[in-house]
Amino acid sequence: MNPTLRLLSVLSLSAALTAALLCAQTAAASAQVQSASPQNLPAAPSATPKTPPSPPPAASTPQSSPAAPTNQTTAPVNAPAPAPTQGANPSAANQSEEPITTIKVQVNEVNLIFTVTDKKGRFITGLQRENFGLLDDGRPPVAVLRFTQQTNLPLRVGIMLDTSSSIRQRFQFEQDSAIEFLLQILHRNDRAFIEGFDIQTDMAQGFTNNIDLLNQGVRKLRPGGGTALYDALYKTCRDQMLTLQEENAVRRALIVVSDGDDNYSRAEQSDAIKMCQRAETIVYTISTNVSPSKDKGDDILKVISEATGGMAFFPVKIEDVAIGFRNIQEELRSQYSLVYRPADFKQDGAFRTIYLQALDPRYHVRASKGYFAPRPPAQ
Repeated sequence: MNPTLRLLSVLSLSAALTAALLCAQTAAASAQVQSASPQNLPAAPSATPKTPPSPPPAASTPQSSPAAPTNQTTAPVNAPAPAPTQGANPSAANQSEEPITTIKVQVNEVNLIFTVTDKKGRFITGLQRENFGLLDDGRPPVAVLRFTQQTNLPLRVGIMLDTSSSIRQRFQFEQDSAIEFLLQILHRNDRAFIEGFDIQTDMAQGFTNNIDLLNQGVRKLRPGGGTALYDALYKTCRDQMLTLQEENAVRRALIVVSDGDDNYSRAEQSDAIKMCQRAETIVYTISTNVSPSKDKGDDILKVISEATGGMAFFPVKIEDVAIGFRNIQEELRSQYSLVYRPADFKQDGAFRTIYLQALDPRYHVRASKGYFAPRPPAQ
């Protein structure tokens, strides 16, 4: 072949190859731009939350109370979404934008606060859980989680002083005794409130650790009017004790100083007791009836106290009201705490009875008669 023609053929072939390469690069660039368009982005598949295992029971229960029904532990579920892949379902993009799912796990525990005395009423300390028999709703518990002697458990105490006309002549003794009690009982982590009641309640001082403020609250109460004891108990447990938000276990207690005569309440005695049990509150009562014969009011005070795990005190003279306060002070520092998981537990809002007995017949146990199971959480 002529060298000149051969050179022209080579140059023509080179030019053709160069043109083909340029066309391929242009097509690739066009494809990249088109694939970057938002309309053609692959949809990320939705993340499917994995249900975590149920957490173990908390190290401490929040209710220092006769009975602490169930606590709810909320565990957030935040599973990472997998990387986008080709060919994913486009509708999954909307699913991935839904709120994060949370799983609520019920931890069914009861925290029972109780007192042990001998036949002479002296407090018995140093006992172990093996020294007691327990039935919850007629059945032994599934497990006993903790047993301790809670001598230093923080207190949440309410002092309720009867300010009706029937105790006018005895009112100063009530005030003096209440103030002395607070001076002796309140430690750094304790809190108390002061309330008077006749036909209505008078919150003289809300929860505080300040003795001066509590003293002022007691002193500004004035007697007069009828007596609505059941209404006062119901309202106080509902508004003050049931609404307490505590991270750690505390003991809730009300100390009611009254003659027990109720002539104005709309609530029944059973209503007041049930609300105290719902609020996990022990009620101690100190009678101001110092007459030689006991009347109906004394029986009322006894029933309320025993149903909630407390005790009623009946001074023989009005000056002995202070002794009742001192006995309560000693008891609050000499109690046991038993945390257990009940058998066949149902979230049905029903009342579950508690039967706790010392195996040694020389000892008497005083505890709440039961508690209300929580209702199922709202969906």
